[in-house]
Amino acid sequence: MAKMISQKKYRSQKSIKITKQIITYIFLVVLSIIWLIPFAYLLGQSFISMTAGPQAPYSATLFFPIFPNGDNPGNATFDNYIALFTDPNFPFFTWWLNTLIIAVITSVVQTILVLLTAYALSRLRFKGRKAIMNMILIIGMFPGFLGMIINYFILQLLGMSGSIFSLILLYIAGSAMNYYIAKGFFDTISKSLDEAVLIDGGTNNTVFWRIILPLSKPIIVYTILISFTSPWGDYMMAAYLAQGNRNLFNVAVGLQQMVGIYASEYFTRFCAGGVFVSIPIMILFFVLQRYYVEGIAGGAVKG
Repeated sequence: MAKMISQKKYRSQKSIKITKQIITYIFLVVLSIIWLIPFAYLLGQSFISMTAGPQAPYSATLFFPIFPNGDNPGNATFDNYIALFTDPNFPFFTWWLNTLIIAVITSVVQTILVLLTAYALSRLRFKGRKAIMNMILIIGMFPGFLGMIINYFILQLLGMSGSIFSLILLYIAGSAMNYYIAKGFFDTISKSLDEAVLIDGGTNNTVFWRIILPLSKPIIVYTILISFTSPWGDYMMAAYLAQGNRNLFNVAVGLQQMVGIYASEYFTRFCAGGVFVSIPIMILFFVLQRYYVEGIAGGAVKG
């Protein structure tokens, strides 16, 4: 009798567990579909042909047309993608190249600075360490755009206001303040490894380059991705420093100009640009997803 009751209880608990899993999976699937709808709309609009005109911004019958007042049906076409790289009025390739240069240089320099700062604050003990960490924490509470105007005038005095390298300088100037996740990851690595290297005659440089970095692949990948994606999608600082010079635009500023001023003529081309810009980021995240998740999880263990 007791055995039958135990079996019934086990089956009941198992059915409840399965039901909870099914509900969770259904919720996640629905949530994923909701998240994918904007990208599906963007992708669909990028393949729609346009009929420009004062009364009909464009006519389309595919993929949720937002201007359905035209007379001619829309047709799937690659014209928008071709026009992105052939229209001299909107040098999309120049914008994309500017963004790529900024993102690559920024990610390399930021990653080095962040890892060095995180190592120093995680493994070394020196006077003023706690004060530095508290100061960085307090400064990080203030939004970066508060210093946009003074930063612009400083760059102007240095003769760098008309260059994309001014953006790079701004992005890397405060990059060491983003050391928190990397420090948390370094805190999880046993300090006995450091002691063994130091006893054998090694230095802190040896510990960092030969011991810590080979064990920190997830956090290195995470830092590279974050450092790369931040300037890739930045608009506010990039627009302010460009001062209307189209040759200095990044893709965010250029696409905003395209759709903000000429929305009736360039909306589907703007969608094509959005799809093209998202492809490199998607590839990076898909390829490096495992390391990205490990970096976040490892860095969240200790602060």
